[in-house]
Amino acid sequence: MDFRIMDLDGPLVSTLQQMMDVSDEAEKSFNAPTRTYVRDAKAMASTPADVKEEPKSYVFIIDMPGLKSGDIKVQLEDDNVLLISGERKREEKEGAKYLRMERRVGKFMRKFVLPENANTDAISAVCQDGVLTVTVEKLPPPEPKKPKTIEVKIP
Repeated sequence: MDFRIMDLDGPLVSTLQQMMDVSDEAEKSFNAPTRTYVRDAKAMASTPADVKEEPKSYVFIIDMPGLKSGDIKVQLEDDNVLLISGERKREEKEGAKYLRMERRVGKFMRKFVLPENANTDAISAVCQDGVLTVTVEKLPPPEPKKPKTIEVKIP
């Protein structure tokens, strides 16, 4: 808002106007996404995954052609978030130049919130023939509660 239009052009009004301008800029910077957030969002968007439920487990399948086990991380965050991440690097050779670059390189990441019946102590990961398969076993269903019988006393 420009107070000069209203013929209020004193030092107090000028100071108020500067404070309002600074707060607008500060608000924009607080609401702007961080570089880390943008990088992670791009990595997640470019990492397709299949998720299937089997009778005794949940299975997460992600294509990882050409990656070694050291390039892939499978972690558990906050006790119920499965995080699959890593990085694919481009092979560089002296004197060689690419004529076409179509294979994806860079960081990849996916996060999955696990259901309540996921057994986070029984997670396994296998990468075979360029396909990562992460299996999270299910907890057994809880036993149905039996009605509690209360003995009736007659005095």
